Amino acid sequence: MSYYHDEQMQRIFENLKQPKTLEELRLSEVFVRDIILKIISGFGTVKTSRINEMTGIHWDILEEILRKTEQDGFCAQVGGSFLFSSIDYTITKKGREKAKRINEENPYMGIAPVSYDNYWELMDQQMRNRHPVHVPDEIAEKTFSDVVGLTKAKECLVESCTIGKGIFIYGSPGTGKTFIVSKTSDLLPPLIIPKFIEFGGKVIQLFDPDFHRMCPEQPEDPRWVKIHAPFVFTGAELSLNKLETVYNPNKGVYKTSPMIKANGGILLIDDLGRQRDDHKLILNRMIVPMENKKDVIYVRGVPVIVFSHFIPAFSTNLDVSIMDEAHLRRAPLHIFLKNPAVENVAEVFERNLKLLNENYDPAIIERLMKVYRPLVEEGEGLQPSYAHARDLAQICQAARITLKKDIIDVEVLEDALQKHVLIALQRMNIDITQVAKRIRTFRIKTTPTEESIKKLKICGAIGISAESDALIVDLDDSITPTVLGDYLVEKGIPYERIDIIAETERELRKTILDFEND
Repeated sequence: MSYYHDEQMQRIFENLKQPKTLEELRLSEVFVRDIILKIISGFGTVKTSRINEMTGIHWDILEEILRKTEQDGFCAQVGGSFLFSSIDYTITKKGREKAKRINEENPYMGIAPVSYDNYWELMDQQMRNRHPVHVPDEIAEKTFSDVVGLTKAKECLVESCTIGKGIFIYGSPGTGKTFIVSKTSDLLPPLIIPKFIEFGGKVIQLFDPDFHRMCPEQPEDPRWVKIHAPFVFTGAELSLNKLETVYNPNKGVYKTSPMIKANGGILLIDDLGRQRDDHKLILNRMIVPMENKKDVIYVRGVPVIVFSHFIPAFSTNLDVSIMDEAHLRRAPLHIFLKNPAVENVAEVFERNLKLLNENYDPAIIERLMKVYRPLVEEGEGLQPSYAHARDLAQICQAARITLKKDIIDVEVLEDALQKHVLIALQRMNIDITQVAKRIRTFRIKTTPTEESIKKLKICGAIGISAESDALIVDLDDSITPTVLGDYLVEKGIPYERIDIIAETERELRKTILDFEND
C-alpha cells in the first residue's frame, strides 16, 4: 500500500544502493580493514563469501581491502577457485597480533555501520515532515480490527498519531489500556534506520529486533533496514539507568535507550508510578528528548546528538495527579477508560476461545455475562474486565482438558470462574488494591472539625485520627504534600503546615486470613 511505501520512501530506496567504493561507503579504510581482520582472526580461516555476508560490504571494496591487508602481511590466501567469492583467507601471526590489539580497543565484529553524517542526513529527511500525517480510514480500521469497543479511545489515538502529540491513558486495571496502545504504532508510516552507526571509530546500535519489526521490502544496502513504526514498551522495570545509552564492552557497541529505539514510533511507559525510581525523576529525564525530538548520548565522553522523535504514551491505573502540568503538556491528549460493557467482555471472551480453536456451548456466553450484570438484573454485580475475558478463555481450555470434555460448556466455565483469582476475590468482596498498599501518613496542623474530616474522607483518606491541634491522615502514597495542600485550600480547610510522618506498606491481614480459612 502506498501509505506504507510512499513517494519519499521510494526515493530513499533508489538512493540506498549498496556502496561499491570506500568513498561511497563513507567509512575510513582503517575502520573497514579492522573489521575484516577481526573476522579472519576470529575464524582462523574464512571464505570471502562469509566476510561479505557478515559485513554487508560490496565485493569490490572487500577485494581492495583484502589485497592491501594481504600485502601488509596480516592475512594470506590458502585456497579457493578463481572466483573471488570462493577464496579462503587465513590469519598470519602478524595479523593475529594486530587483531588482538584492535580487539582490545574495539571488539565490534559484524555488519558495517553507517557513518554518523549519513545517519543524520537520512533521518533528518524522514523526521522533518513526519507530522502531521493523514491516517487513511482503512489503515485505522485495520489497525484496530481486533479491538472491541473503545470508539473514543481509537479516535483519540488516531489524532495523537496525526499530529505527533503524546497521550495520557488512565483507568482501572483490565480496561484495555496497554492493549489498545500497543496497536497504535501501525497507524504511522514506516521508516528506514541504520542497524549500526559509526562515530569516532566506535559503534552505536540502533536496530533492536525486540522492538523493530522489519518490513517485507528492504533496501539494497544491507546496512540499512526498513521497519514498521516502532512500538517500544517499558513498565515498572524502567529506571533512570535504562534511559541512558550503555556501552557493552564484550560486543563493542553502545546500546541505545528506549527513547532512541522508539524514534519514529510510540514509546509507552506503562504502570506509571510503580517504578522503583521516583517516576517524576524519570519524567524529568524525558522532558528534553520529548520536547526537542533529540537526545544526547556520550561516546568516550564526547556528546553525540541522535533522534528521539517518538510519541510518548503514559499509562496508569493510579490517580491522574501522578503527573504534574509540565509532564502533561508533553502528553496533552488523554483517554479515560472505564470498565467495559458486559457485551464487549463477552465478545472478547468469544474471540479468545476462537483463537484457541476451542468449541463451546453458546450457553456459556450468557452465563459469563450474568457474572457482570448488576444484582437488580439477577447478576453477580462483578466489575467487568477485558483481562478477565482473555484469562478465562485460557483457564477454560485447561479445565476442559482436565474434565475430559470435547467442548467448553457451563460446567467447564463454572470451574474456570472458581479458579480465576480476581473473580474469586471479587466474589468475596476483597478489594485487591487494598491487600498490599503503600500508605503515606500526613500530620496536618489544623483544628479538627467534622467538616474537615468529612472532606478528607471524600479525598480518599484510608484512615483519620485527631489530635488536639492536628489531624493524622493516611492516604495513598501517590498523594504529595503539595497536592494535599492544594486540595485543602480548594475545600476551604485552613491549615498551618503539612508533614509526612510515615510511609509504610499496609496489608489487610484479617481479610486475607478470612480468605485463606474459607
